Amino acid sequence: MDTVEFTPTPEQLAWTFGGVEPIMKVKPGTTMRLWCEDAYAGRVRSPADLPSQCIDINQVNPQTGPFHVEGAEPGDTLALHFVELEPARDWGVSTTIPFFGGLTGTDRTALLHGALPEVTWIYQYDSVRQSVTFEAARSDFRVDWPAEPMLGTVGVAPPAREVRSSLVPERFGGNMDTPELKAGATCYLGVNVPGALFSIGDGHYRQGEGEACGTAVEGAMNVTLIVELIKGGAPLWPRIEQDDWLIAVGSSRPLEDAWRIAQVEMITWLAELYGLDRMDGYQVVSQLAKAPIANVVDANYSSVVKLPKALLPAASAYDGMHRHLRTS
Repeated sequence: MDTVEFTPTPEQLAWTFGGVEPIMKVKPGTTMRLWCEDAYAGRVRSPADLPSQCIDINQVNPQTGPFHVEGAEPGDTLALHFVELEPARDWGVSTTIPFFGGLTGTDRTALLHGALPEVTWIYQYDSVRQSVTFEAARSDFRVDWPAEPMLGTVGVAPPAREVRSSLVPERFGGNMDTPELKAGATCYLGVNVPGALFSIGDGHYRQGEGEACGTAVEGAMNVTLIVELIKGGAPLWPRIEQDDWLIAVGSSRPLEDAWRIAQVEMITWLAELYGLDRMDGYQVVSQLAKAPIANVVDANYSSVVKLPKALLPAASAYDGMHRHLRTS
């Protein structure tokens, strides 16, 4: 199995899905060890650093990639298995940003009051204990939480020469911000252009469902993943497989449409796995699904639907690709 190690220079970072030339070509079956910058492009480093003063809005959510996967053609399925996600710094950062987040007025939720206060929190990461420390900015409060590393963005180039900001989640994946994209997970994405042109980034040391304030514990990340290609079978929306769960992700606005997309994608997946009629699949999802919110802050909101494998007959999604990559 080939192994590739790559750390981008600042000039090599991508800021969109689509519209960027591939940084390199890789073969299916390649193990990749990649470094990803944090969502602030490394510019917010202390409680005194405020996003409005430090961030260039044209350079947020930098991506490592895109990578051209040899043999990938539109209609194929790209499988990315995340072997290890390791925080690359001993600190992470979260902020509130003017008119951004789930509990503030925005340009789409127009209100007469001003923006919420802009605050920056620095979290210390302990690699031995694998924990992050929250220190309140305006209270006498401190607590340690387990680190739960994940990637906010995983995606491929959209179809039809479309170029989308790395802040956007859509059918191509992108900024889904779901904690399900963690070590041990396999993400399936439909290929839209020759080579797939996948990118990853937006490391989170931990994040609650919904990412309510708009930012997680953002941090640079060392990522080990395996790239595989499945000919045909492209899902319409991103799918994730873990040892114990089948997961579908939908992204849209309003939130209920994102929820509906994920539900329909899971019903479609059940039809592929078990030959279920859509109405029977509808009943299965109605009785078994968990539906955590991934984000309510991005350009599109993202909703997840999860089905427990233990309550379903044994099945082999994509001919057992997750199991194969898990044991590679």
